[in-house]
Amino acid sequence: MIPRLRFFTHFAFTVALAAVILEDSVCLGETHATEKPNVVLFVSDDHGLDALGCYGNPVIRTTNMDRLADQGVKFTNAYCTSASCAASRSVILTGKYGHATGSYGHVHDYHHFSTFPDVASLPVLMEKAGYETARIGKYHLAPDSVYRFTKVLKADPRSTVEMADLCQPVIAGEKPFFLYFCPDDPHRGDPFTPEPWNAPNSFGNRPEGYPGVTTEKYDPQTVRVPPFLPDTVECRAELAQYYQSVSRIDQGLGRLLKLLEKSGKSDNTIIIYLSDNGIAFPGAKTTVYEPGIRLPLIVKDPRSAAQGSVNNAIVTWVDLTPTILDFAGVPFKAGDFHGKSFRNILDQTDPEGWDEMFAAHNFHELTMYYPMRVVRSGNMKLIFNIAAGLEYPFASDLWTASTWQSIHRAQQPLFGKRKVKDYLFRPKFELYDLEADPDELNNLANAPQHAKLLVTMKEKMKALQIQTKDPWQIVWGNKTEAQGTGVGL
Repeated sequence: MIPRLRFFTHFAFTVALAAVILEDSVCLGETHATEKPNVVLFVSDDHGLDALGCYGNPVIRTTNMDRLADQGVKFTNAYCTSASCAASRSVILTGKYGHATGSYGHVHDYHHFSTFPDVASLPVLMEKAGYETARIGKYHLAPDSVYRFTKVLKADPRSTVEMADLCQPVIAGEKPFFLYFCPDDPHRGDPFTPEPWNAPNSFGNRPEGYPGVTTEKYDPQTVRVPPFLPDTVECRAELAQYYQSVSRIDQGLGRLLKLLEKSGKSDNTIIIYLSDNGIAFPGAKTTVYEPGIRLPLIVKDPRSAAQGSVNNAIVTWVDLTPTILDFAGVPFKAGDFHGKSFRNILDQTDPEGWDEMFAAHNFHELTMYYPMRVVRSGNMKLIFNIAAGLEYPFASDLWTASTWQSIHRAQQPLFGKRKVKDYLFRPKFELYDLEADPDELNNLANAPQHAKLLVTMKEKMKALQIQTKDPWQIVWGNKTEAQGTGVGL
């Protein structure tokens, strides 16, 4: 009996030790195939859920995005955590909220926001793991020492086919690669102030087109106007230009997919398609309403059996860095990031434990002070407008947009389904049932029957703010730990 007892004691110790190791380290390289997968992170600029065929738009032509969805997994509840280009991209490449890394808003020289120098970014971690790291197109991050890539490729960020062709040496290289592919499309194009005022923005489109791109034009009469936008001549004309820009992205994605196929690396290359924030129209970009933060996310892992599937898990961009590291077999600890890897739930439709999200918008431009915090739990969503009482600030390009000016100049009471006054002047708290009210029009924050739920949602928000060292946690109570010591480390 004694030898047998010793065997079981040793066996139990081994199992317990393994459990401790797995709990401490979310991802172990040994659990993956010995050959490291390549990773392409394709991040478009201001592309909303409204303009992809695979997400239900029957008008727009996005053949390659749709094919990627057919071969991979389409997420239905994927969120950026800040609907602003630079702030969102910092989250994508660090796995942390901007208030924890100093990435509060734009990095332009007149806004000055920059990531703290000691932050460990995804490209640096991938390089340490033996990857060739390369970026092309929009960068919008600082400093370079934090977001270091081993290769920086130069191309017109509106010319997505050209961008793809320039990536060929990276794809053909001997090392596994992490490619950060970021077109400027479909961001609004210069000039932001149209002449005359009711002319549509170009969204980067130009009469002569771009090399290797078939110009896809759209009839303004046939575009689908999302419910948060006004169905006006001006809005339809701008949506037609936006669609054209999205179709140009799609062709660049198609070219990239062909290059991967030619290289023979398609079967070992993970492709992730997403956008930094929602469509560049008032009511979406820079807001925390659903059109601003709920975005496309398509993930194709050729090693996975999940093909053409839909995943309803609530994921956010803080989950991207840990997920990509997990895909690559790079070890990390659970506390290293604010997000968590969704690799293990890729093939599930409704996985347990993925029903909440937290978003934190601080600034777009420096002059746009209007911090907001968001918690979604199940179908309930709470927005905390910390600067309630101030008029909601406009991004300069959205204010001058003919879509907004057509309403503003005519003093129309509605912008889409929302009252203009409610868009400009917001209450401190907004509570919505997304299932019953997907357009977020019926604020339940003051409804007596939701009083207990409001308290619960506030507590969730407060806890997440404290957990992520959000300076705006101070609004819940003037605590000295929220103020800090005033002494540098």
